[in-house]
Amino acid sequence: MSSDVQLDVEQASSARLIQQQIDLVAQAGGGRVVLPAMELTLDRGLALRSHVELVGQGEQTLLRKGPGRIYPLVGYHNYGMCDVPLADATGLEVGMTVSVHDGSAHGGFYETFATITWIKDNWVGLDHGIEADYRADDKPSLTTVYPLVFGHRIQSAAVRDLRLEGNRAASDRNMGGCRGGAIYFYQSRGLEITGIRESDYDGEGLSFQMCRDVIIRDAHFDGNSGNGLHPGAGSTNALFENCGGQGNAKSGFFFCVRANHITVRDCEFAENGSGISIGTRDCNNLIENCRVRSNRGVGVLVRPSPRPVEVHSCRIRQCTIQGNSDVQIDVTTDAHDLIFEANQIDGGDQGIGIRIAETASSIHLESNDVTGCEQDTQIQDSASLASPTPFTCGYGDAPADAFQHLAVPERD
Repeated sequence: MSSDVQLDVEQASSARLIQQQIDLVAQAGGGRVVLPAMELTLDRGLALRSHVELVGQGEQTLLRKGPGRIYPLVGYHNYGMCDVPLADATGLEVGMTVSVHDGSAHGGFYETFATITWIKDNWVGLDHGIEADYRADDKPSLTTVYPLVFGHRIQSAAVRDLRLEGNRAASDRNMGGCRGGAIYFYQSRGLEITGIRESDYDGEGLSFQMCRDVIIRDAHFDGNSGNGLHPGAGSTNALFENCGGQGNAKSGFFFCVRANHITVRDCEFAENGSGISIGTRDCNNLIENCRVRSNRGVGVLVRPSPRPVEVHSCRIRQCTIQGNSDVQIDVTTDAHDLIFEANQIDGGDQGIGIRIAETASSIHLESNDVTGCEQDTQIQDSASLASPTPFTCGYGDAPADAFQHLAVPERD
């Protein structure tokens, strides 16, 4: 049974009202929540539920993140507690989405993202326990930092046809990509993200962690303070088609730890900190027919990842990689069984076309057209060019055991 709801401007006049409709549709068995043409500043993130699609009217439906404010914690508070003590909770409300951080260098999954469940005498209740010990010396704080649209432990959900603005200028603190992004999913499966135009978020544009079976089409993530697109933390079996990331401070596309069996096709990554970055245990991935141009760092970087967590079994083919700074393709440390074929590589009269580290092995170069580089290839050990072991890669080719590391919802 499904229940589709078409909201008018009044019914969609606040994040709280939209969330009520999402929850009602989920309770009725699923369906579509359709937003009107409108412009709305959110005071909290919108939580998707299983079997619910949140749909807008394309560029005519604009959701903007509200200000990101800092609320210092009072003293030490420890892991697993479902509340935090604040110096002053003025301006916070039950139902708001917030993050808890500290000033240490931990970051990553040490940050906490949660929903406020109660407020009393400057104590704020959270819907789950905090993810770390937050010590007074590290200046911990609660912040109104959150994804605009997110889902935790859900399945068969979608977000479509929206314009999202991150409103970086009004943010006093950024959000780490492990716990959030302008769009964010965690331990979920069967997701679709289509027709999105996102920009200007203080963090990642799109991040999903520990997810499987994800399709992203016609979605662009630009001008963010982190990466543009960030599949991470073991996410497996994802397809990116006709997507892009431009003007992001870090990478246009960032494969995080153990992002496997992913296809990136017909996408463009331009004018970012780097183009495409591949790292620890990011294996069995396919990148084809993409344009990687004018990035301030390396065009395609295979990051340092020594054994036993090295990059391997990836194919990059029929891509245009041009005008990136210094090196167009850089293969580092212990990477092996990589295929680069039929790529157009142009250094813009500078740098190196393809650089392969001495410790890399079985790097196959076939029919690549390298022009405009001071040095077409820099290969520190010719033995690295041995033929790779046959492998499968990309979306739809994951064997059953490719998902054994994930804890995601079972199918209905």
